[in-house]
This record gives sequence, C-alpha cells and structure tokens, in this order.
Amino acid sequence: MGIKIITQNRRGLFDYEIDEKFEAGIVLTGPEVKSVKSGHINLKDSYAVVKDEEIWLLNTHIANYKNAGDKNYEPERSRKLLLSKKEIKSLIGKLEAKGFTLIPLKIYLKHGLIKVELGLGKGRKNYDKRDVIKRREIEREIAKEIKERTK
Repeated sequence: MGIKIITQNRRGLFDYEIDEKFEAGIVLTGPEVKSVKSGHINLKDSYAVVKDEEIWLLNTHIANYKNAGDKNYEPERSRKLLLSKKEIKSLIGKLEAKGFTLIPLKIYLKHGLIKVELGLGKGRKNYDKRDVIKRREIEREIAKEIKERTK
C-alpha cells in the first residue's frame, strides 16, 4: 500500500474514545524530516488545536537531527497541519459543539510524504478504561483457546 508507520500514540487510543479519523500533512523543516524518517519522534502528551482557522500540532517532540549542523530547531515547537478548508470547517464545528479533542494517533510515510492521522475523540472515564482492559484480555484468551484447539 505504500504506507510505513513511524510511530503510534497508543496512550491516546487508550485515553480517548475515537469517533472519527482524519489524515493530514505536516509542515516540517529539512532536518525535522530527516529526524522523523529516522524515527526520532514522540507523540506522548501531544494534541492538535485550532488557531485562526488553521490546525496546529502541539507538544510533539521531534529530536534534533545530529547531522543538521547549525540548522537546529526547537524540538517541541508548534507545527502546522495541512487539511482542506472543508475538513477544517467540519472539525471546528465538531470541536466547539460537542467538546471533542483532536489527538494525533500515528505518524506514517505515505508515498514518501509524512502524514499524521488525527483522531476526533472524547476522553474516557476510569471505568471505561477498565472495561477496555477487560475486553482486551477476554479477546486474547479466546484467541489463545482457538489457536490451541486448531493444533
């Protein structure tokens, strides 16, 4: 398919109930691109916000590229995300009306371009998180039983 996942935000999937997913491009400098392609990116505690009808990615740590020389950058600077105007207007409406949050779920390469998958979701309560853990364990046990019976 031409897609290579660079990093995933597993904690975001656990902490939020994702309703919709969007694919966005991201504006990066040259050394940032090299650093991301080598896997030096962390999505922990990162989120997206709307500023002046543009979507911005905040708190995403991209480590400085060691071969960049004097072209270093701020590792946790705000980065603009590239979406169509129609998608941005839709997101603005949903974020304001229903109290959703935009969470980056994964960073991946698609045909050589760096893309961000954004999830539109609501935060889970602690009891919801326990239900998710219980459901996951039950599914693992069922899969293990099926595997043992097919031997």
